[in-house]
Formats: sequence, structure tokens, C-alpha cells
Amino acid sequence: MQANMHEAKSKLSQLAEIAKSGETVVIAKAGKPYVDLVPHSPRKERVPGGYDIDMSKFDGCDEEIAASFYGD
Repeated sequence: MQANMHEAKSKLSQLAEIAKSGETVVIAKAGKPYVDLVPHSPRKERVPGGYDIDMSKFDGCDEEIAASFYGD
């Protein structure tokens, strides 16, 4: 479905319901597609510790890089 900007302003609730039901809603400006109205999808909660990283590979560092962080 496509609606112009003026129509979208006056019918936002109806257009939001249409988008929520799964139909694509395109809002046009001057007859050209401008934005898509899509339903909100909540982000999954991030859980720390999801990766197993071998920190031994990071032992030691380049002296030039260390000097740039900590000074000479």
C-alpha cells in the first residue's frame, strides 16, 4: 500500500495497523516513495559471555603501540 504524506498524517493510526498486520506501507512525498512504515521488532536481550576467547593470544604488545597509549 502507498499513501502520500498528507494522507499519512491524517490516517497514521490506520496505516500503522496495516503495517503491523504485515502489509508493506510506503509513504510517498511528491509521488515518490519516501519512507516505509514497518512494525517495531524488539531487540533480543544481549547476554554477556557468549564467546569463548583465548586471551593468551593477546599477551604482550607492540612497543610502539604501547608508547602511543602510555607515553614514552
